[in-house]
Amino acid sequence: IGPVNSLAILEHAGIEPSLRAKDLTDDQVSKIVHAIQDGQYVIEGDLRREIGMNLKRLQATRSYRGFRHIRGLPVRGQRTSTNARTRKGPKKT
Repeated sequence: IGPVNSLAILEHAGIEPSLRAKDLTDDQVSKIVHAIQDGQYVIEGDLRREIGMNLKRLQATRSYRGFRHIRGLPVRGQRTSTNARTRKGPKKT
């Protein structure tokens, strides 16, 4: 949940955005939790599961992006001739 969504959640819960987290009461925290659940935001385990399913779908259809994920190479068009050490791992020379 980023800055824009957090402001929308606070507005829905009726809490002032300038209030610090340490100053929130238990009632206000429960309002925030209910606002997140009512807003249909995908968070935590559900978000991880959704991302994993998206990757599995790409890999199962053998799309270009899925193939790059399988091979452990950069997915978004970066060059691999000289860089991409993070995805490719240490040199094998």
